[in-house]
Amino acid sequence: MVFVQCCYMWLIGILVSQVYCNIFRWEGGESITQVAAESITKNRISKSANNNPDAFEKMTVQELRTKLRSIGGSTKGLKRDLISALKKFFDEEVDGSREMLEDGESHEKGSKRKTESLCIEQHTEVTTTVSVDKRIKKRAKQTTKDLNITLESSKNTENCQKNGISEHEAEPWTVLAHKKPQKEWVAYNPRTMRPPALNGDIKHVKIMSWNVNGLRALLKLESFSALELAQREDFDVLCLQETKLQEKDVEAIKQRLLEGYDNSFWTCSVSKLGYSGTTIISRIPPLSVKYGLGIPDHDSEGRLVTTEFDSFYLISGYVPNSGDGLKRLSYRIIEWDPSLSNYIKELEKSKPVILTGDLNCAHEEIDIYNPAGNKRSAGFTIEERRSFEENFLKKGFVDTFRKQHPNVVGYTYWGFRHGGRKTNKGWRLDYFLVSESIAENVHDSYILPDVAGSDHCPIGLVLKL
Repeated sequence: MVFVQCCYMWLIGILVSQVYCNIFRWEGGESITQVAAESITKNRISKSANNNPDAFEKMTVQELRTKLRSIGGSTKGLKRDLISALKKFFDEEVDGSREMLEDGESHEKGSKRKTESLCIEQHTEVTTTVSVDKRIKKRAKQTTKDLNITLESSKNTENCQKNGISEHEAEPWTVLAHKKPQKEWVAYNPRTMRPPALNGDIKHVKIMSWNVNGLRALLKLESFSALELAQREDFDVLCLQETKLQEKDVEAIKQRLLEGYDNSFWTCSVSKLGYSGTTIISRIPPLSVKYGLGIPDHDSEGRLVTTEFDSFYLISGYVPNSGDGLKRLSYRIIEWDPSLSNYIKELEKSKPVILTGDLNCAHEEIDIYNPAGNKRSAGFTIEERRSFEENFLKKGFVDTFRKQHPNVVGYTYWGFRHGGRKTNKGWRLDYFLVSESIAENVHDSYILPDVAGSDHCPIGLVLKL
C-alpha cells in the first residue's frame, strides 16, 4: 500500500511539473521550471565548491577546466584566467545572475529570446513559488541592466522610424557594446564626434585607409562604388590592404578603380597567390616609392608600400596575423614587428612618418568587445599588445584615434561569422600612427563604420601641413 501511494505521489509531481512548464512563463519567454532548473543546477555547483572561491587556488588546471565546463564557461587561458572566470561566476551567482560567454559569442536576453519549455523530470517539491518569484525579479532586474549598457537611446530616430527600423539597427556603431565597459566610456558616433572641416585656406592632406578583404570581390558589389566614396570623402590618398590581387590583375583593376587618382602603387604576394597585398592610390605625385622592408624573408607577401611626400613618409601596411593556434605569433613579435619598427625609425631620421593600415592588434581592452574571452586570440594576446607598445608607441609613434578620443569605444573590424557588425561587437585593428613631431597637426582621426563591403571599415586622417 505504501508503495502504491509513493508511486501515486510521484506521478502527481510529474503532472504538476508539466502543467507549470506549459502555463507559467515570465516576460522574457523563460519558463518558471527552467528558472528552477537553473537554480537547482547552481545550488549543486555551489555545494560542490563549498561556496569558497579561495579553494580554486588549490585546484589543478584540469580540475578548473572541468569545473568551468560544468557551468558552461570558457576553458581557455592560463590558470589565473580560469580562477578569475570561476570567481566571477560565483560572485554573480550571489546576485542571482550569470553571464559566462564563449569567445566573442553573443547571448541575447529579453523579449527576443525564443520561448523554450524545459520540464524537470525529477521530484522537485523543494522548489517553492516564492523562491521562483524572487528569481524572476532578479533576472528581470539584471536583464534591464544589461540592456541599458548595450541599447543606449539615441537622439536622432525620426528617419529610422519612418523607414520602419530602429536607430540602433540603422547605426549599430552608436551603441556602446562592450563586455566590461567603464563608466566614462562612450560609443563612437562620427556624426557628432568629428570636428568641423578645415577652412580651405588651411593647407592639409586627407588620407584614408581600408582593409578591403579582396578588392575584386568588393568591386563586384552593386552597392559599392569607389568613385562615390572618393566624391563623398574627397580624400587625397587612399591606402588599401588585403587586396588579394596577383600581379597580372593590377593593370585591369587600375583602369576601372578611380578617376583623377593617377598615381597608384601596388605590391602583391608572390609566395602565396591571391593573398595579402597592399596599395597606395594618390592624386598627389609622390617623390619616391618603396616596396617592402628590404628584407627578403618579410617581403614575399606584399605587405608594405611606402611613398615619400614633401613633408612626410606614408606607409600602407598589413601586419601578419598570428593565425589559428597562434602559429605565427613568434614570427610576428620576434621578427616582423621589430623589423618594421627599425624601418620606420630609420625613415624618421629624414622626415616624419605616417604608418596606416590593418596592424592586427587591439591594443587595449577598450579596443575589443570581449577582452576576457579573447586573451589567447590572435590580435589580442599579451605578447602582441606588448610588442605593439614596445615597438611603436614607446618608440615615439602616436595612436591618433586614441589621442583624439581617449574614452571612446570605436571598432574597425567585425567578423562575418557571428554577424558582429549588426550588434557592434568588434575590434579596433586599423590605425593611423604618426611621428610624435606631427601629432599636434592632426585635425581629425576618424572611423567610417557606415561603409560596408568588407569585414573592416575605412579609417581617415586629416593632417594640417
